[in-house]
Order: sequence, then structure tokens, then C-alpha cells
Amino acid sequence: MNKILITGTNGQLGFELRRALAPLGRVCAYTRETLDLADPAAIERVLDQVQPRIIVNPAAYTAVDKAEGDAAAAMAVNAAAPGVLAKWAAAHDALLIHYSTDYVFSGEGDLPWLEDDVPAPKSVYGQSKWLGEQAVREATGHHLILRTGWVFGVHGANFLKTMLRLAHERDQLNVVADQIGAPTSAALIADVTAQIISSYDRPTEKFKYGTYHLTAQGETSWHAYAQRVVRRAIAQGYPLKLTPEAIKPITSNDYPLPAARPAYSRLDCSKLMRNFGLSLPRWQDGVDLVVDQLYSAQQSALATC
Repeated sequence: MNKILITGTNGQLGFELRRALAPLGRVCAYTRETLDLADPAAIERVLDQVQPRIIVNPAAYTAVDKAEGDAAAAMAVNAAAPGVLAKWAAAHDALLIHYSTDYVFSGEGDLPWLEDDVPAPKSVYGQSKWLGEQAVREATGHHLILRTGWVFGVHGANFLKTMLRLAHERDQLNVVADQIGAPTSAALIADVTAQIISSYDRPTEKFKYGTYHLTAQGETSWHAYAQRVVRRAIAQGYPLKLTPEAIKPITSNDYPLPAARPAYSRLDCSKLMRNFGLSLPRWQDGVDLVVDQLYSAQQSALATC
């Protein structure tokens, strides 16, 4: 039986990975509290104890703006820790699956980014994730690096849930409209990861290691994304103050933040779909599903009061 170690299972992606990978083997789940990725000795100690065949690392320092003034912490978790995991994986013939981000690219231009496009991160967070990728590649060839972006889900904090909260509180809202990407559900990333691991266990197939892009299909702006969330919530029956028409588009310059965001960060996922025989859904499908799930959970909670 596979022994699968997952980091960061209190995060939105780690939470979904714990669910999706459970049927594939014995899952050893570690949270930020039980495995400190800023402590290399702790990482090695846990790996030696567990002896996993597969290491899945969704854990990351994701406070993008805070990282601008806390680079050492971001580098420890995002740059150094993946290298520690990768070196252990190389020494023990284990597979490492590591998640990266659209922030490794500059965001300039208007064509979807390919895996071999040259990274040029504009933020400390993006730089730390790019260094983490390089550390993994240098340490082991038996890796998958899955770049994604605009992640949301039922569990944890994210843009979709923030929009729902604000839609209850406000009757007007300004949202940035000049940044483009593909909202991607944590559940989708986890389910695709499970399918990839299933192919790893087929001895007749040559496993295709390397770097891949994994997002939902299509593209949108934060502004149109917010409108989709609110429109779906109203259709479900959420009692909101905000309407889609009351969400006004603004520019990134109108809403300055400490960390620069890539203006165009859609990722081309053709390689992933081709090499693993996958079909990826539209971003709208994932957004609608999570809004529906949150509404159902809210109604269930009210019914038990």
C-alpha cells in the first residue's frame, strides 16, 4: 500500500488533497502545527519516521503582501523546504509532488503561459516559489511541479468567500478588472493530483515527470469573477445586499498593494491534458459548484439550530 505524506492539510488545497488521496493509500496528514516547514531538521525527522513513497507538498507561505516585509519566512517555507523534501525523496526513491504558482511569471503580454516560458517574478512571494521550483529540480528528477493560480474552495480563506461576505454587508463594491487569470477550485487540483498518482502506480506506463500547469479552463478578471459569484449566489437564494451591477471595475493602480500582481497570468494546460489524458472544466463550473456547496452548508447549519 502506498504511504502518502501530505503537508499543510489545514490549508484549502491540503484539505482537499487529504480527501482525494485517501482511496490511494495510507495518508499521513500534517498541518502547519505538526510539521514546521521552516525547520529543516523537523522535516527530515518526520520523513524518516513516516518513510513515504509519495510526498505531496501544498504547504506554502501564501501571505503575498506580508511577504514583501517578511522575506526570510517566505523563503524558508517556499524556497528552502521544497529542497529538503526533494533531497529526501531522491535518497529514498520517492515521488515528490510540489505546487507552484502563476506568480513566477511577469504577467506581461496576453498569451497563456507555457511551462518553459522564462519566469520573471515581480514579488517576494513569486521569487520564493520560483526558487523552490529550482531546488526541487536540482535535487530529484522524480518530481511533479504543478503550477496553479487563483485557488478557491469551500475550506479556508479565499476571494470567492470574501466576495460572498462583502455581498452580505455592502450594496456597492469596487473590484480590480485589469488582472486576468483562471479561478481554479482546490477540489479540482486535488482530484487531478489523485488521477496523476493513479497513473504513477501503473507499472506498464512510463511516468511523465516534470513541470505542468494546472488550472480550470478559460479566463476572466477579478471583477467578472466577483460578478459571477454574486449572480450565482442570488440564483441560489442568498439574501444579499449587493447586485452584480453594483460591482464596479477599477484598475490595479486604483487599489495599490505592497506586492505586484501579474496582470496576465492565465496558464496553458495543454501539456498536462495531453500527457495524462485529462479534460479540465471551465472556471465557471467550479465557481458555481462551490457557491452551491457553501449555500447548502449554510442551510444545513440553519436547519440544525
